[in-house]
Amino acid sequence: VQLVESGGGLVQPGGSLRLSCVASGFSVSSYAMSWHRQAPGKERELVAAIGSRGNITNYADSVKGRFFISRDNPKNTVYLQMNSLKSEDTAVYYCYIRLWGTNYWGQGTQVTVSS
Repeated sequence: VQLVESGGGLVQPGGSLRLSCVASGFSVSSYAMSWHRQAPGKERELVAAIGSRGNITNYADSVKGRFFISRDNPKNTVYLQMNSLKSEDTAVYYCYIRLWGTNYWGQGTQVTVSS
């Protein structure tokens, strides 16, 4: 099982980014997956999750209406569309899945929101 994130970078406040998480070793269409983030000096927190069936999604209150999680089954990829970015969104973003009793994390991608 491998999760590889990409798409992070430096963006001005109010800007947008789309993060990608390419999965291997399993099918993203069959499992719940989520994005988390960790800012310097803070604990890792859940940002968004997508259910294993259909497109049921959940979001942290701090990102509701601005971030959107989705998946592309043929590409075996989960996305996080981030709009109206704020400085407090600055963090390392991680893709996550709990599979067969084991937690799997990607390597993370840095998102920096600054003018």
